[in-house]
This record gives sequence, C-alpha cells and structure tokens, in this order.
Amino acid sequence: MKKSFLSKLINAPYILWSAIFIVVPLIIVAYFTFTNKNGSFSLENIYEIPDYTGIFLRSIIYALVATAITLVVSYPFAYFMSRTKVRTQSMMIMLVMLPMWMNLLIRTYSWTTILEKTGLINSFFGLFGLGPYNLIGTSGAVIVGMVYNYLPYMILPIYTSMSKIDKSYIEAAKDLGSSSFDSLKRVILPLTLPGIISGITMVFVPSVSTFYIADKLGSTKTLMIGDVIQKKFDIDVYSGIGASLSLVLMVIILICIVFMNRFSDSEDGGIIV
Repeated sequence: MKKSFLSKLINAPYILWSAIFIVVPLIIVAYFTFTNKNGSFSLENIYEIPDYTGIFLRSIIYALVATAITLVVSYPFAYFMSRTKVRTQSMMIMLVMLPMWMNLLIRTYSWTTILEKTGLINSFFGLFGLGPYNLIGTSGAVIVGMVYNYLPYMILPIYTSMSKIDKSYIEAAKDLGSSSFDSLKRVILPLTLPGIISGITMVFVPSVSTFYIADKLGSTKTLMIGDVIQKKFDIDVYSGIGASLSLVLMVIILICIVFMNRFSDSEDGGIIV
C-alpha cells in the first residue's frame, strides 16, 4: 500500500503536467471546433474542412517524401557510425546533434541564403556560366528544409538499434554462406526494424505538422497545413476553423502513430506513445 501511494506521489507531477498542457488544450481546441463566434454549438467549422483537403494531401505527401529521403540517407550513415570506434562514434553523434543546438527558425532561414538566386548554390553554378536557377519557393526546397531539420531524428534511433546488434550474429551469417546483402536483409534489417519504425514516426509526425519551413522556403503553392493553421490563428486567436484543422491534423497524427506502433517492438524502444 505504501508502495502504491509512493508511486502515485511520484507520478503526480507528470499527471498534473499532462492535465494542464495536454488535456486542457485539447478540450479548448475541441470547444472552438464545435462552437461559433457566439459560443453556441455549431458544425460550420467542420463543414469548411473539405476545402483544405488539397493542403492536407500536400502536407502528407511532402512528409512522406521527406521521411523516405531521411531513411535512405540515415540508414547507411547509422550503420557506418555503429561500426566505428567508440571515440569516433561519440564525435559523430556530436556532429549529428550540433545543428539541433540552434533554433529551427535560424536553421531554416540559413537555407534561404543557400537556395536564393544570389545564394551559394547559384553562385557555384555561376562559375560555370550556369543559372541562376529558381531553387527557393519550390516544393523541393521545402522538402530539403524538412530533411535537414529532422535528419537527426532518423539517424539516432537507427544508430541505437544497430549499436545493440551482437557482431557475432553477422559473423555467424557469413560463416553459413550469407553474402553481405543477405546479412543485411536477414540479420541487420530485422534487428534494426524497431529503430527504423521509431525514426519514421519521429520524422513523419513533425514533418506533416511543420510550419515556417514551407512558409520560408516555399510559396503560396507549397504551403502546408501547419502554415495554414498558424495564419488562421494569427488573424483570430479564437479561430474556429484553425481549431478544426488542428483537430483533424491531430487525428491524422494519432492514426499514423497507432499504425506504426503495430510494427514496432516496445522492448527495443521502437514504440512511440
């Protein structure tokens, strides 16, 4: 009984934090979703949601593409990092985390100086008489911004899973005649699946709900749902349509998390709650 009381006492700050900063805001969002400006129950905000279907689809597609690119880049990098010396691994982890020490707004804004017509890339092409190319304000620029900002969230979970693999498993596979590709397919990939699932979730969720990146690196044709929600609340802090879009976005994210958790192993840290 004392242990039960002690556990409740220890968990009390977390429960209070969750209630104040998670449950209460969700209730507020739901309230403004299903009420009009007079505070009366109304579904008019729900009826406007189909008008933003295209933006929702664009956000999901951009997030999927960015997630796929980060996975393709991160997997071989994490594998190489896990096979180096411990001191080298620590240095590489620090280099991966170094950009995260800066604010996301600063990291995103720095890409404007790289992609704009007088930026570093066009200046390089100019040396060969090429360009300038219109790089900024495109969907490619938005995806590049998301990949750059969320790449560490993919690398670290995969690296953690790979660092736990016993090297004797790979050696045993080779002794049994497996090629490097077979070892990757039948040994390394299954054992690192929890890290892959965790990384995909950690990249996709912030990507689909991101804002400022598309606003700064894209154009009106590449705006994502996070930017639309932000602009709605900039116009009116009590925006009902902004709240309804936020509620739909939250439902989409929850569905994605539940779906990804079905393929993860909670014992290896692959589950995201």
